[in-house]
This record gives sequence, C-alpha cells and structure tokens, in this order.
Amino acid sequence: MSNPIYLAMDVPELDRAVALANAVKGHIGGIKLGLEFFCAHGHHGVHELAHIGLPIFLDLKLHDIPNTVASAMQAIHVLEPAIVTVHASGGRAMLEDAKAAAGANTKVVAVTVLTSLDDNDLGQIGYQGQAHDQVMRLAELAERAGVDGIVCSGQEVKAVHQQWKRGFFVVPGLRPAGSEMGDQKRAVTPRQARDDGASVLVIGRPISRADDPAAAARAIEGTL
Repeated sequence: MSNPIYLAMDVPELDRAVALANAVKGHIGGIKLGLEFFCAHGHHGVHELAHIGLPIFLDLKLHDIPNTVASAMQAIHVLEPAIVTVHASGGRAMLEDAKAAAGANTKVVAVTVLTSLDDNDLGQIGYQGQAHDQVMRLAELAERAGVDGIVCSGQEVKAVHQQWKRGFFVVPGLRPAGSEMGDQKRAVTPRQARDDGASVLVIGRPISRADDPAAAARAIEGTL
C-alpha cells in the first residue's frame, strides 16, 4: 500500500473522531477502530468513519469458541472492513472459522502478543520463554490456519517476515523517535517497523493527542 499508516482512533466521542479523521486523512492510509470505539458507537460509528473514504480496520481481537467467532465475523460483514483482528491464542479451529466467515475483501490477522506485555508479564500468565518465542509460535499457527497475517510488535516483525514471506503484518505500539512510551513495552519507530517488513503501521497517541494532529501525521509520513 502507498501509505501504511493506520490511525488508531483512541477518541471515544464520535464527533471528535470524525473531525480528527478529516483533519489527517491526507497523511494516513486507513483508520483503526478498536473496542472502545466499537462498544460506544457500534455499526453506526463505523459507517460514519467509513464515509471519509479511507479503509477501516476493526481491531476487535475476537477470541471465543470457533462458532461464536465465526458468527461475529458474519455480523460485521456488512461493514466491509479491510482488516479484522482475532486472537491467535484462540487456536487453529477458531482461526480457520474466522477466515472462512470473513468477507472476500477482508484480511483476518491474528494477534500474537500484545505490545503492552513483556517477558515478565508472559511468565505471570503462564507462558514459558520470551515474548519473541511466543510470537514466532503463534505466527506459525496462524500461517497454518490460513489467515492473512498477524499482529506483532516491531521487535518481532523482521523475524516473522523472514519465516512467513507472504504474510500481512500489522505492527502497533509505534513511537516516533523522542516520543513517550506510555503503556507500550516493545515499541520501535515507524520507519524501523516498515524497514523490517511491516505491512501496516498502527499509530495512535503520537498523532491523535498532538497539538496539531495533521502536522504530526505528516511528519511521521515523511520518515517512511
């Protein structure tokens, strides 16, 4: 894609979200709508953002039994999202059913390890080894299940890209040089992630909370 930047719309108010998207639309390639936005505004909110004319990424991180996830995918089919996320840890059957139920033009990508987690966090919830190892295991599972790609941090995308040559890789938690890390623990710069094989760069607060979001988006775009 010409511009891989998807703006993470971490703005709960619909009017503000529409205004923000309109302000930066010339410097981004798509809009990512997560759980906070979807729970607040549902299908109506998605339609309002879709009117701006950019691809919509529904970051819903679906994770349930295979039949439930497939039914959820069918329920959002009418929204025609470009990308939808599911959790890789839901297992192969769930991933297969999610992909089978998705629209023909929707990429299904599997979330591996959240960028807010590090090795210590993974140990606390029962995973052995490092975050990198878990990402690689789940990426292999996702590829076998036939989904389009995965979500991983910029610290793993190079290795995953080497393993899965035709995969579609979404990298969130990106921080331009000099930005505050916030709750991100495995962040890299947008340029590094792009150079290492990222297909989509998800960027939120460095744009949405900037004094001039359009200028911030333009500056990040200029580094790619």
